Amino acid sequence: MKKNIHIISHTHWDREWYMSYEKHHLKLIRLMDSLLELLDRDPEFKSFHLDGQTIIMDDYLQVRPELRDKVEHYIREGRLIQGPWYILQDEFLTSSEANVRNLLIGHRDAATYGPVSKIGYFPDSFGNMGQAPQLLQQAGIDNAVFGRGVKPTGFNNSVGEAAYESPFSEMYWESPDGSRVLGILFANWYHNGMEIPVEPEEAAPYWESRIRKVEQYASTPHLLLMNGCDHQPVQMDLAAALRTARDLNTEYDFIHSNFNDYIESVRETAPDTLATVRGELRSQQTDGWGTLVNTASARVYIKQANQHCQALLEKAVEPLAVMAQSVGARYPHHLLTYNWKTLMQNHPHDSICGCSVDEVHDEMMARFAKSRHMSEGLAEESAMAVAGAIDTSAFANEEDAVPFVVFNTSGWKRSGLVSVELELLREALYEPSPAEIAKRLETVRLPLGSVIDASGNAVDASIEDLGVRFGYDLPENRFRQPYMARCFRITLVAKDIPALGYGTFAWIKKERQPSAYATVSAASEPTANTMDNEHLKIMIQEDGTFELLDKENGKVYRDLGIFENVGDIGNEYIFRQPQNEIPLTTKGLRADIVRLEHSSLRTVYEIVHRWAIPAGADDLLSRETATMVPIQERQAQRTAATVPLVIATKLTLDKGAKGLSIQVSYNNQARDHRLRMLFPTDLTSEVHHADSIYETAMRDNEPSAIWSNPSNCQHNQAFVAIDEPEAGLAVAHKGLNEYELLRDGRNTIAMTLLRSVGELGDWGVFPTPGAQCLGEQSAELLLIPYAGGKNRHVAAIEAATLHTPWTMRQVAVQTGQLPAGHSWLNWSGEKLVLTAFKANEERGDTIARWYNSTLQPQTLVIQAADAGDWYRSNVLEERLEGLDAADGIIMVPVKPAEILTLGFKVSTK
Repeated sequence: MKKNIHIISHTHWDREWYMSYEKHHLKLIRLMDSLLELLDRDPEFKSFHLDGQTIIMDDYLQVRPELRDKVEHYIREGRLIQGPWYILQDEFLTSSEANVRNLLIGHRDAATYGPVSKIGYFPDSFGNMGQAPQLLQQAGIDNAVFGRGVKPTGFNNSVGEAAYESPFSEMYWESPDGSRVLGILFANWYHNGMEIPVEPEEAAPYWESRIRKVEQYASTPHLLLMNGCDHQPVQMDLAAALRTARDLNTEYDFIHSNFNDYIESVRETAPDTLATVRGELRSQQTDGWGTLVNTASARVYIKQANQHCQALLEKAVEPLAVMAQSVGARYPHHLLTYNWKTLMQNHPHDSICGCSVDEVHDEMMARFAKSRHMSEGLAEESAMAVAGAIDTSAFANEEDAVPFVVFNTSGWKRSGLVSVELELLREALYEPSPAEIAKRLETVRLPLGSVIDASGNAVDASIEDLGVRFGYDLPENRFRQPYMARCFRITLVAKDIPALGYGTFAWIKKERQPSAYATVSAASEPTANTMDNEHLKIMIQEDGTFELLDKENGKVYRDLGIFENVGDIGNEYIFRQPQNEIPLTTKGLRADIVRLEHSSLRTVYEIVHRWAIPAGADDLLSRETATMVPIQERQAQRTAATVPLVIATKLTLDKGAKGLSIQVSYNNQARDHRLRMLFPTDLTSEVHHADSIYETAMRDNEPSAIWSNPSNCQHNQAFVAIDEPEAGLAVAHKGLNEYELLRDGRNTIAMTLLRSVGELGDWGVFPTPGAQCLGEQSAELLLIPYAGGKNRHVAAIEAATLHTPWTMRQVAVQTGQLPAGHSWLNWSGEKLVLTAFKANEERGDTIARWYNSTLQPQTLVIQAADAGDWYRSNVLEERLEGLDAADGIIMVPVKPAEILTLGFKVSTK
């Protein structure tokens, strides 16, 4: 039987990387022009794979709109193959919902051109998420094609089925929930059939080498050769090259193929001995130098900007838009799609990973700003629409009451300290002059007053007179309306605000009681350098480290908050500490400790470390970089010259808080180094857990026996946790995607705050001075103790609410269709995590999505008055089977690690 060699023509299109976006864009236009020309004139050129991403079409037709009909023609013919993604993302550095929206928008965009490719394409992701098979199966995709994460062993070293390993380039890949797809690994990378020679004397050795290498790993008689590579121009003479190949190698059939035909052929001939790899594919069965995990800490500032933008879209804008839709506002599908696309243009693996030239990341920050500004505008519109429909007449009996609404767009009932600025008096800016209007408003005597809830109960609050401020309205039917207003800032305890809902409050003139927020008397002051609330006690030491007592179980965590600094002679992809370097730490370095705030509601301490660290690497690093000395072989050290590093750390403990808030700020003036914050746990466990894509992934503390990299850094989305049966500690954060579980005998969680390097790395010499991240830097973390593994979901919920911004809006005293407090989704399910609350574009239904954070079955319980309108859906938001209710309650069984999407019609009552 002849073996079949499937040649698939493609280009792997990094939208931006070692050149700016527009320079790559120019190359894309040239490539697509030549490709269409080839399709026009050469019927033997069967098809071209457009890298699995539809943004290529957007970018091309932006410049060549007149060729859309031709592009659609070849897509319908199956000669141009596009989708299913919008972009080729980094799966671990983009949120769970961003991964789904990428798939959803990719499908919708691709469908406007023609058939959508059902190939789960991950050619160059720096590791693969464990839930990918489940996501793909829900999208109707039964395969995955990927380039990293699994080490094939080949026929001569067959190992059978083992975690992270396969004897072949073909295998099954299974998610934690049991979903399975056929996996195809680019064992010889996605360029093993590029630039095929036409002349026989060149073609003969070419084919001898290429065929031998692909046969080494193939389990079937169907051999895959990828005709292309990064930004590879189309091979215009491919038909002639394949004719030569057929003449030289008559024992093989050479097919200009496509992924559908190739994968179907593999399915039909695959042996029963294919291995099954399970969960995350992160190249753990390697020496550890090629995982590229340190892209999680390259240019931390872009990860922080991304986290902020994702959280605004997923956890504020979309839920508020659903709420506004229920009171008659139009759901802004087109604007949200535009916003998601703008944000996802920063999600390709060479973009969000921070491993490109400086021009790329400068443009990314502009895109993040565009997304953020659109989100802020959309959130304001929706919040105003809902606030305008809320009945606040309960405050009508209070003189000059100024009501306001506190929105909780998280999936859980929530309490916390919030601040809102209210306009108590306002005058339009017409006559007399603005200065005279401001002066008149400033002279009005206003008492600080009180804050009450909708039941008339006084609420603990701080009230501050901000004086007069300029403002303006932009009515839909009138010209802009500028004004001056007398403003107060209200800081209050918003208690038990319902999930995906709101509560109402009001400022009133009358003082109901003394403000509980005022500084407490000296008689009740705590012991110096301690903080205390219902759940935690914090004791700060002279060197700025602190102890944390978990009052629930009496567990004490010591030496928390040490800063560690080491050199980094690597690049944007790979961290490398100089050989034999001893890390610098702040342990034992006396700190300045000042209490900034203390009340019955909040205590804040500031810890300042004044440190001197090496200014950078020595001159050898620049020579090693310029001559491309491999990172493992570099001999550079840090210079003896030092620069100051002043780190200000604020510890904040609020009343009722289950976690300690940590804010770190500093001005980085050093180069070629890494800064981490250390949290020793002293918990006994051989595994830990990390928040990942639709799962809380369990990972070993110790790497594999063949791991030789001294570092074992890993990815996380929102938190890292380690626990025993009765005690656990989690570190949550905003945009600090790299951590390491140190093998120091204390199971210390090390969070990377900064990594400063000066080169891109990879295949050439590309200086990146911007990657040194000089100047002002900051980080935000939340330290969460919990009562052992059975309560690990507490960390997931606390991290989710940390990422969910509060939304506040002032409103008039009015009647309205909505009550003073309300929730749009009344659900329960202790260990389920809600990730989406949005509207479907086609039907207008509301879509809600959860995942089971455990490997045990759970039950979702929904209080649903209009139960007949509920149904199961999937990641493509298709309507599946309906859900039945009993007495207005829907109970949905949720399998271990299942991603569950439901659809329903919104009603307010």
